Amino acid sequence: QVQLVESGGGSVQPGGSLKLSCTISGIIFRFYDMGWYRQAPGKQRELVADVASDGARKYGDSVKGRFTISRDDAKNMVYLQMNNLRPEDTALYYCNFHLSGSDVSPRWGQGTQVTVSK
Repeated sequence: QVQLVESGGGSVQPGGSLKLSCTISGIIFRFYDMGWYRQAPGKQRELVADVASDGARKYGDSVKGRFTISRDDAKNMVYLQMNNLRPEDTALYYCNFHLSGSDVSPRWGQGTQVTVSK
């Protein structure tokens, strides 16, 4: 059974940092591209960052230069280092996976809340 578990969220002031972690079980992790997504209240879920099975990375325009996605295939883990956080980064953050060129899995975890405020 596929399970996704996110952790590492919290409340920080603008300019602060957080590192999110996600473990995914029930799949052959190294075969898949991994992504972090977020959803703010009243907004659609959006892609934050993606790391392909070959290590290639891409980022949403609003987080480029501030966030870094990484993966550890030996541990079935994907991470999101978030620096210089802004209030507009406040959202529920999720991880997910997909084969290259395919849609993300319909299964989502519970997410981890990130709140950035003074």
